[in-house]
Amino acid sequence: MHAVRRDARFRVGGLTMSTSTIERAASGFATGRQNDTRYDPTYDPLVSPGPGCGKQYAPTYWVATAGSPPPDDGPVTGDMDVDVAIIGAGYTGLATALCLARDHGIKAVVLEANRTSWGCSSRNGGQGQNASGRLSRSQWIERWGKDVALKMHDEILEGFEHFKSLVAEIDCDPQPGGHFLIAHRPRIMAKLAAEAKVWKDVFGYPSELLSAETFRREFIDDHEAAGALHEPEGIGIHALKLAFGYLRLARAAGAKVHTSSPVLGFETIDGVHHLRTPGGIVRARAVGIATGAYTAQTLHPSLRSKVMPILSNSMVTRPLTDAEIAACNFRTTQVLTDTRTLRFYYRFLPDRRLQIGSRSAITGDDAPNPRHLELLKEGMARKFPALRGVQIDYSWWGWVDVSHDMMPRVAQPDLRQSVFYALGYGGNGVSYSQQAG
Repeated sequence: MHAVRRDARFRVGGLTMSTSTIERAASGFATGRQNDTRYDPTYDPLVSPGPGCGKQYAPTYWVATAGSPPPDDGPVTGDMDVDVAIIGAGYTGLATALCLARDHGIKAVVLEANRTSWGCSSRNGGQGQNASGRLSRSQWIERWGKDVALKMHDEILEGFEHFKSLVAEIDCDPQPGGHFLIAHRPRIMAKLAAEAKVWKDVFGYPSELLSAETFRREFIDDHEAAGALHEPEGIGIHALKLAFGYLRLARAAGAKVHTSSPVLGFETIDGVHHLRTPGGIVRARAVGIATGAYTAQTLHPSLRSKVMPILSNSMVTRPLTDAEIAACNFRTTQVLTDTRTLRFYYRFLPDRRLQIGSRSAITGDDAPNPRHLELLKEGMARKFPALRGVQIDYSWWGWVDVSHDMMPRVAQPDLRQSVFYALGYGGNGVSYSQQAG
């Protein structure tokens, strides 16, 4: 193995830094002089130097109700040589580690800057959908042709079946039954009808088109709904319980998950990737990058400008009364999204609360501005007038990774190097991240 000289110089994104410079940064991270472990509500991946080290979780409903985190392997405490290192312990990173261990006998090492699933995996809406990215199946055909679209459909459906098999192994409060795509304007119903025809005629994928009257009477009385398209595949889960389940399964299969271990430097020497953390250098023959919207701009040159991080706000009400539930006609626990570009996503949770999310701020600095929460409350009240003024027990926001063409990136950017990444799910990563990993 090539030894790292004391005067070696490391590439961090487009910058060259000496070992001594990175060691000073690592020392700061390790001692806390340069890193505050408190939750940072203004974190912005486009301007922040990195995600931090050992940061607290965002104050989400999932964090509050997931129970005690399962054991991990703690911070890196010395140099090590590994076959595969994975950067990021969210859904993608943990699913990758689990797959490598179970299916290939490779015991990967996962490096997480903060806590297990600190980023989007503990801040999302918990909606597992039979989807990938933001484009519809008819748009797949328009862009890449029928043959490619059929292969994409088969791949995503295969992945969703595997996702459901993992959910069956994990205590994560599953709510199966399917997914409703709700027309937020009457004119959208024609588009949903056309999409349903493509699903049936091209993909053999069943669906049901529902009028506004039927949807509001039989499922949920969303006052904005002009009708809905129902697909049979879709499942709600507890976002952090799912991640904790992945963590348990991956470690049981032999993977290591090191928290509070941000990658501060990344260089390839003689085909071996040297990842510098505050506690030591991890030398890996292959690296998987699974940092999503929380990717530091300086992590690796291949990731620069690959995704646009976009904020999404989410909130959860107090438990609703029988009268409130009846007034909103909550008759389904299936996952629901509407057809806005900046869509609302919501569902009725097992403990009688409503979770709902939608658009948020543009920058991290503006994220704590209370007007974003007020806009979300108003959106909920338009849909469910009976809930206007209801107490909100949990409110948070998180970054979503969206690519320039609205589709994920699962790639090996340079065939000469064993570096891979998966990101850009565009808000549909709860289930597809498992397939990407």
